[in-house]
Amino acid sequence: MSVAAVELARDVAALTQPAHARIALLGTGTVGSAVLARLAAWHGTALERRLQLVHVANSRHAASDRSGLASAEAGQRLALAAQPSSIEAVEAALQGQGTRIVIDATASETVADRHAHWLAQGIHVVTACKIGQGTSLTRWRAIRNATSVGNSGYGDSATVGAGLPLLRTLRELQAGGDRIHAIAGVLSGSLAWLFNHYDGMRPFSALVRQARDAGYTEPDPRDDLSGEDVRRKLLILARTAGVELESDAVDVTSLVPPALAILSKDGVDAALPALDTSLRERYAAAYKRGEKLRFIARLQDGRARVGLESLPADHPLAGGAGTDNRVAIWSDRYNDQPLVIQGPGAGAGVTAAGLLDDALRFAAR
Repeated sequence: MSVAAVELARDVAALTQPAHARIALLGTGTVGSAVLARLAAWHGTALERRLQLVHVANSRHAASDRSGLASAEAGQRLALAAQPSSIEAVEAALQGQGTRIVIDATASETVADRHAHWLAQGIHVVTACKIGQGTSLTRWRAIRNATSVGNSGYGDSATVGAGLPLLRTLRELQAGGDRIHAIAGVLSGSLAWLFNHYDGMRPFSALVRQARDAGYTEPDPRDDLSGEDVRRKLLILARTAGVELESDAVDVTSLVPPALAILSKDGVDAALPALDTSLRERYAAAYKRGEKLRFIARLQDGRARVGLESLPADHPLAGGAGTDNRVAIWSDRYNDQPLVIQGPGAGAGVTAAGLLDDALRFAAR
């Protein structure tokens, strides 16, 4: 083959390669940092050529470069950046032709409020934040409608199950004509860890402190123990399954006693032993029956509830280990025996992988 022919073949190959999808990463905390680390690990691979980081921001600062930001250096660029963080800067950074993607690794109400706007502008949104779809039904519908207006995609795999194929499975079952009858599951990695390790011997409060120090719970563990996080996840699952519940339609039984709930954040640690007596009694009662305590979210007959349950040891949701999420789905197809999906339900690495999986899917459109 002549030199000219080789050069022509190379040029044709370059033209047929998918163009970079430009991405803006919002949030550089635990999950956002894991996204940057995963992007950096793709250096020199085909995956690197599919996503180009052009904007990164946290709540204080932002860094943009239309020609691309090196993922391995993005954190340092952000630390040195004089550019203040601004939600309006995201569209400017992504301006131009081609695929544009926002990766939301924040827990920000302000950012979640912007999802529908970006989608309507044709910008794909990939998120681990549950505020967009797990709060008001009006906001959930706005996001759904905006994807049609902008012919854009909403990547929500990481909102429930840290990237496990839960939402995708529900959508694919319904696309195949199946009807979802019920969903039940362990949806909190932190609560899964707590009840997988609680043996009634150590005080539950000591286990909560251990989980908090290991990063399994939020800094204020009441955020996990209250069931609020699980409530939002169940709303997302229910709405995905076709049950459009209002945000206040989930019956939540919190593990946090009133005396602990009213304290300031600074007073929580010393008051955690208020959890111990009740949970020790519930554990003892379950143990006598040969059962296990699990914090369960349930959707059945259009009704949703969240709370601690005592399950037979052979129940589909009684298994698992560590921070595993475990979800059972009953449908026309899976009527007598549910479809069970299980895997790590917490962790920055798996959540970042779920975010980037969705981003790659949009980049391939």
